[in-house]
Amino acid sequence: MPLLDGRVAIITGSGRGIGRATAELFAREGARLVVNDLDEEPARETAAALKSLGADAVVCAGSVTAEDFPERLVRTALDSFGRLDILVNNAGLTRDAVVHKMTDEQWDAILDLHLKAPFRIIRAAAPYLRETAKGEIERDGRAACRKIINVSSTSGVAGNAGQANYAAAKMGLVGLTKTMAREWGAFNITCNAVAFGFIDTRLTGEKEKGVTATGGVALGIPKAAREAAVARIPLGRAGTPQDAAGPVLFLASPLADYVTGVVLLVTGGGYM
Repeated sequence: MPLLDGRVAIITGSGRGIGRATAELFAREGARLVVNDLDEEPARETAAALKSLGADAVVCAGSVTAEDFPERLVRTALDSFGRLDILVNNAGLTRDAVVHKMTDEQWDAILDLHLKAPFRIIRAAAPYLRETAKGEIERDGRAACRKIINVSSTSGVAGNAGQANYAAAKMGLVGLTKTMAREWGAFNITCNAVAFGFIDTRLTGEKEKGVTATGGVALGIPKAAREAAVARIPLGRAGTPQDAAGPVLFLASPLADYVTGVVLLVTGGGYM
């Protein structure tokens, strides 16, 4: 039987990169998916790819930081599939600068995206997740295991020059993860984090002049920085989005039903 047979999963930022690779892996393991991206076109492309794999998929496009987004996202899952089993908080960008040159806007934007948004999405899911679990406990003596997986970073657990905002947000997400594991363990809801090292995506690709994401955020990093980062990885290469997706699947699957409050480093051996 597929690991996620019939489970319903929300994956934010799943139009591209790690999010899309995770959605495709979940689809192959039987999940039904809510696809999200800031841009509607890549979200729809991902949903079409998932359907070609035989999975049910719907789109909820938009910014995870928008005021009405968390409730709309959760409602999309419930209206489309009638349940929610897995939430993966993956959406993200970087706005790098050294501390003395970082603006309040850069700081606030990254904290909102990587810390406040996951908190608000979890809070929006609380009425369904908690009340459903309570009903199952009352009826069966035990709730089905549901999963929250937050995407952190080695910048969060070890720090990184030029990323004070991102590192603070990602470490804050670790604190949120461990707190949720304690608060919702009684409902058989696990909450774990994956802290990725150098994964090859459009955010870590070689910087090209004029290439930006929605909102004008520059993408990529300088070639020398990329080469130096890869040189520090014991396995000798950057990770792929597929390398990143596997550990997320593990945490989302029944194989990890007794794992909660953990930060899983996915780094190719770096930051050991």
